[in-house]
Amino acid sequence: MQITETCPIFRSFDEGKARAFYLDWLGFKVQFEHRFHPGAPLYMGIQRGGLVLHLSEHHGDATPGSITFVRMRAVKALHEEIMARPYANNRPGLEDAPWGLTFEVIDPFGNRLRFAEAQEG
Repeated sequence: MQITETCPIFRSFDEGKARAFYLDWLGFKVQFEHRFHPGAPLYMGIQRGGLVLHLSEHHGDATPGSITFVRMRAVKALHEEIMARPYANNRPGLEDAPWGLTFEVIDPFGNRLRFAEAQEG
Protein backbone atom coordinates (compact mmCIF):
# COMPACT_ATOMS: atom_id res chain seq x y z
CA MET A 1 0.00 0.00 0.00
CA GLN A 2 1.14 3.54 -0.73
CA ILE A 3 -0.65 6.79 0.06
CA THR A 4 0.28 9.24 -2.68
CA GLU A 5 -1.48 12.47 -1.71
CA THR A 6 -3.77 14.07 0.81
CA CYS A 7 -6.21 16.69 -0.34
CA PRO A 8 -8.25 18.75 2.12
CA ILE A 9 -11.65 19.89 0.88
CA PHE A 10 -12.71 23.38 1.90
CA ARG A 11 -16.28 24.62 1.63
CA SER A 12 -16.71 27.78 -0.45
CA PHE A 13 -19.77 29.86 -1.22
CA ASP A 14 -18.65 32.40 -3.83
CA GLU A 15 -16.52 31.58 -6.86
CA GLY A 16 -15.28 35.15 -7.34
CA LYS A 17 -14.14 35.48 -3.73
CA ALA A 18 -12.49 32.05 -3.83
CA ARG A 19 -10.54 32.94 -6.99
CA ALA A 20 -9.46 36.33 -5.60
CA PHE A 21 -8.19 34.72 -2.39
CA TYR A 22 -6.62 31.47 -3.59
CA LEU A 23 -5.48 32.31 -7.12
CA ASP A 24 -4.82 36.04 -7.13
CA TRP A 25 -3.52 36.49 -3.58
CA LEU A 26 -2.04 33.13 -2.53
CA GLY A 27 -0.78 32.16 -6.00
CA PHE A 28 -2.49 28.80 -6.46
CA LYS A 29 -3.16 27.44 -9.96
CA VAL A 30 -6.33 25.67 -11.06
CA GLN A 31 -5.93 21.91 -11.63
CA PHE A 32 -9.52 21.33 -12.71
CA GLU A 33 -13.04 22.72 -12.47
CA HIS A 34 -16.20 20.61 -12.41
CA ARG A 35 -19.93 21.36 -12.53
CA PHE A 36 -22.60 18.75 -13.11
CA HIS A 37 -24.36 21.22 -15.44
CA PRO A 38 -24.24 24.97 -16.17
CA GLY A 39 -25.29 26.87 -13.07
CA ALA A 40 -24.50 23.95 -10.76
CA PRO A 41 -22.16 24.46 -7.79
CA LEU A 42 -18.44 24.56 -8.59
CA TYR A 43 -15.99 21.89 -7.43
CA MET A 44 -12.45 23.07 -8.14
CA GLY A 45 -9.00 21.60 -7.54
CA ILE A 46 -6.14 24.02 -6.94
CA GLN A 47 -2.43 23.53 -6.32
CA ARG A 48 0.64 25.42 -5.26
CA GLY A 49 3.79 23.34 -5.04
CA GLY A 50 3.02 20.25 -2.98
CA LEU A 51 -0.16 21.70 -1.51
CA VAL A 52 -3.35 20.51 -3.21
CA LEU A 53 -6.78 21.73 -2.09
CA HIS A 54 -10.28 21.13 -3.35
CA LEU A 55 -12.85 23.91 -3.01
CA SER A 56 -16.49 22.88 -3.06
CA GLU A 57 -19.68 24.90 -3.31
CA HIS A 58 -21.72 21.71 -2.81
CA HIS A 59 -23.96 21.60 0.26
CA GLY A 60 -22.69 18.90 2.58
CA ASP A 61 -19.09 18.99 1.33
CA ALA A 62 -16.74 19.97 4.13
CA THR A 63 -17.42 22.25 7.07
CA PRO A 64 -16.78 25.99 6.94
CA GLY A 65 -14.15 26.98 9.47
CA SER A 66 -11.77 24.07 8.88
CA ILE A 67 -8.00 24.38 9.38
CA THR A 68 -5.19 22.87 7.33
CA PHE A 69 -1.69 22.86 8.83
CA VAL A 70 0.92 23.22 6.08
CA ARG A 71 4.50 22.24 6.91
CA MET A 72 6.88 23.96 4.53
CA ARG A 73 10.27 25.51 3.93
CA ALA A 74 10.85 29.23 3.33
CA VAL A 75 7.71 30.35 5.15
CA LYS A 76 9.16 33.86 5.48
CA ALA A 77 9.59 34.11 1.69
CA LEU A 78 5.98 33.01 1.11
CA HIS A 79 4.78 35.54 3.68
CA GLU A 80 6.75 38.35 1.99
CA GLU A 81 5.42 37.31 -1.44
CA ILE A 82 1.76 37.39 -0.51
CA MET A 83 2.08 40.53 1.60
CA ALA A 84 3.48 42.31 -1.49
CA ARG A 85 0.14 41.70 -3.26
CA PRO A 86 -2.91 43.70 -2.27
CA TYR A 87 -5.61 41.88 -0.35
CA ALA A 88 -7.46 44.11 2.09
CA ASN A 89 -9.23 41.41 4.09
CA ASN A 90 -6.21 39.50 5.36
CA ARG A 91 -2.83 40.85 6.47
CA PRO A 92 -1.27 38.11 8.64
CA GLY A 93 1.86 38.62 10.68
CA LEU A 94 4.66 36.11 11.18
CA GLU A 95 4.70 34.49 14.59
CA ASP A 96 7.45 32.56 16.35
CA ALA A 97 5.42 29.66 17.76
CA PRO A 98 6.69 26.58 19.65
CA TRP A 99 6.28 24.50 16.46
CA GLY A 100 8.16 27.02 14.28
CA LEU A 101 7.85 30.24 12.34
CA THR A 102 4.22 30.47 11.27
CA PHE A 103 1.48 32.59 9.80
CA GLU A 104 -2.18 31.92 9.21
CA VAL A 105 -4.58 33.13 6.54
CA ILE A 106 -8.36 32.92 6.71
CA ASP A 107 -10.32 32.56 3.48
CA PRO A 108 -13.61 34.41 2.87
CA PHE A 109 -15.53 31.34 4.12
CA GLY A 110 -13.79 30.99 7.49
CA ASN A 111 -11.34 28.24 6.47
CA ARG A 112 -7.77 28.60 7.70
CA LEU A 113 -4.41 27.72 6.20
CA ARG A 114 -1.68 27.65 8.82
CA PHE A 115 1.78 27.75 7.19
CA ALA A 116 4.70 26.70 9.42
CA GLU A 117 8.41 26.05 9.14
CA ALA A 118 10.18 24.10 11.89
CA GLN A 119 12.97 25.96 13.65
CA GLU A 120 16.51 24.71 13.11
CA GLY A 121 18.13 23.26 16.17
